[in-house]
Amino acid sequence: MTQVDETAKLRDALIEAALPHVPFDGWTATALRRGAEDAGLDAAQAAKAFPHGGRDMVAHFSALSDRRMLEALDAMDLPSMRVTERVRAAVKLRLEQAEPYREAVRRSIAFLAMPQNAVLGVTLLHRTVDAIWYAAGDTAADWNWYSKRGLLAGVFGATVLYWLNDKSEGQADTWGFLDRRLQDAARFGKATGRLKERVRGLRRPWRPYRR
Repeated sequence: MTQVDETAKLRDALIEAALPHVPFDGWTATALRRGAEDAGLDAAQAAKAFPHGGRDMVAHFSALSDRRMLEALDAMDLPSMRVTERVRAAVKLRLEQAEPYREAVRRSIAFLAMPQNAVLGVTLLHRTVDAIWYAAGDTAADWNWYSKRGLLAGVFGATVLYWLNDKSEGQADTWGFLDRRLQDAARFGKATGRLKERVRGLRRPWRPYRR
């Protein structure tokens, strides 16, 4: 195993150990130190693994969640599903896997809502929706690449906020909410696609102005 693999493995272990402390201590050095103690790891080594503190911790938690979502999707029969069903399955898996850490997710959102962390929040959201579209088999390379990710970012963000406060059995209300948002996104996507085609049809070849 390479040094990079060893470092990633250490970070995974530290984040998992810190998660029970995040609801109380936030994404802080305190949560990291207490997690390291629980895991029998050196506190100094833990701090070195996340040199930028909470920003590194939140970013790694998001990346770890993405990886585990993709691993679970690999075990599913995605080719037998429609694209929308694959996207739904990915979002649902992402939230189901996060269920034991709901309060840590809430803390993550609060952390990323701070002005100094806004760019990081957008980056992490983009990586998640990009991973979902990639797993769903998206091959778009034109403006659709951006529009699909923009629409899914809205769906994913809204669904996470709804899920955080969902007390229904088996989060049934969240999945219903997700279905409605995906339907809205699909309708909007079709409408913008038709509009783009109309705009293309109205275009005329450019000619220099002549008196």
